[in-house]
Order: sequence, then C-alpha cells, then structure tokens
Amino acid sequence: MTALVYDDVYLEHDTGPHPENAERLRATCAHLKKTGMWDKLAHVPARKATDEELGYVHTKQHIESIKRVAQCGGGYLDMDTVMSKGSLNAALSAAGGIMAAIDAVVAGPESDAFCMVRPPGHHATPTHAMGFCLFNNIAIGARHAQRKHGIERIFIVDWDVHHGNGTQDTFYTDPSVLLFSTHRYPFYPGTGHDTETGEGAGKGFTVNRPMSYDVTREEFIAAFESVLTGPAANFNPGLVLVSAGFDAYIHDPIGGLSLEVEDFEKLTRLVKNYARKHCRGKVVSTLEGGYNTRDLPRCIEAHLRGFAE
Repeated sequence: MTALVYDDVYLEHDTGPHPENAERLRATCAHLKKTGMWDKLAHVPARKATDEELGYVHTKQHIESIKRVAQCGGGYLDMDTVMSKGSLNAALSAAGGIMAAIDAVVAGPESDAFCMVRPPGHHATPTHAMGFCLFNNIAIGARHAQRKHGIERIFIVDWDVHHGNGTQDTFYTDPSVLLFSTHRYPFYPGTGHDTETGEGAGKGFTVNRPMSYDVTREEFIAAFESVLTGPAANFNPGLVLVSAGFDAYIHDPIGGLSLEVEDFEKLTRLVKNYARKHCRGKVVSTLEGGYNTRDLPRCIEAHLRGFAE
C-alpha cells in the first residue's frame, strides 16, 4: 500500500481569493473517496515540526518572523505569499508531515508515500518565505532522513512547473543531495538555468532541465528519463524525495506546460523504477503546485497510480 499523509489542519491555511487555496485539498479528498482510492491507502498521521527540525534548513530569524506574522493574525509576506492565523499550524504540520511519511517508509512495510499538504515549500529559502511557501518541506525532510535515519545520500526530484529555488539554495554546495529539476524557463522565480550545477563540493549535484513553454509531452518525458538514466544513474541514493507539483499540466491556470493527466503517472513510474534499482523502491513525494481545482484531483490520482506495483 502507498501511505498518505493528510490532516484537516492544512485547510486552516486560509489564503482567501488566492490560487493556492484550501479547495485544492478539499476537492482532492472528495475525488479520492469517490473513486475508492482513499480506502486503498495507508493513512499516516501528520505531526508538527519542532523549531529544532525547522532549523535543519531555516535560520532562527526566519522561523521567528513566520511566528510573529501568525501571532498578528496573518498578512502578506510578499506580493504572492499570504498567511492567516491558522497558517503557522498548517506549515508546521506540512513540514512535520513529510518527516512522518519518511519515518513510515523507512520502517515499512509501505515503500512509498504521498504527503497531501499545504502550504507548499520548494520556494522557501533558508532565510525567507516566497512563492506561496513558508518552510521548505522537502528540504527539511531530506535533512531529517539524514539525521534521524542515517541515510547518507538523498535524491530530490522536482517536476513542478516552477523551479524550486529554495531547495536549490539549501543544497547547492552539498554533494550528499542530488537535486534534479524540470521546470518552465524563463519563468518564475527566474532561476534554474542549466548552467546552475552547484558550487564547491556540490558541483555537479544540481541538475536543471529547463523547458520552453512549447515543449511537447514526449520531449518533456524524454528529457526527464534521460537524467534518471544519465547523471543520476550512479548516485545510488538511500531515499528518493519528490516535489510533486502538478502545474505543468496543460490546463493549469498559472503555470502550464504540455503535460496531460496520464503523464504524471508516467513520471511517477519512472521515479519508482529508479528507486527500485537503488533504494528498495523507497519514495516520498510531497505536494507543491497545481491550481486547476477541477483536474488537480485527477492528476494526484494518476500520481498515486504510478506508485502501484
């Protein structure tokens, strides 16, 4: 069974009339229950991240600034990123959710998990929030896997339509984490050129595959697969983490490339097959973007089908 981390606390992140809103999860929960997939998943309780765990990635100043905004009832952190009174608990549970999923996958018997959380995380840098993201959930999860479980090498795959600049910033000099990102370029946040490959000891451990707006489905998937069989082939991670954004979907209202619903199943199967070769199939994914509330549930369902044996 695939594990699922979900909690109604994620609905408390009230963003108002904003693309990243609670209806994304309400619609997905309803869809998974209607199709029967909900009952086929192993449900893992979320938990809150501690300040120490947030500090694996974020500065004390950043953590305290998010707390202060929450205590004041919320507000805009930048023109895109908004908080409500309930956003802090949701964000702590989003970061804690991926750690709970990693614990479950490491312990077994499930070998894969999806964290249906919000707010998303891959734009959050060690020092500030941005791009709808407060804390970098996947980066915190990677450090948790290394510190708690002694997993030396982590492979992070990010197929969100936007480049995960915060994740890249976190691991840019670190050879223990291989980051692979496909994303639309040029596009927000402006990073992710293929010349950005890491620095110092981390040189070569960041792999960006920017995609033009008119890339075909076939070109996208071929480029994606070429990294798994090329630069990532000899990395031999102990765990694979996925920033699973669904805004490369062709009908996404704020992103969009050429991908159809079924392509997310293909991408997931490619990652799962890679993980079977290198780390006994252990994969944990976490929700990033995807803003077509009509079709996001179908994209997530396709992602979950991709985990199936």
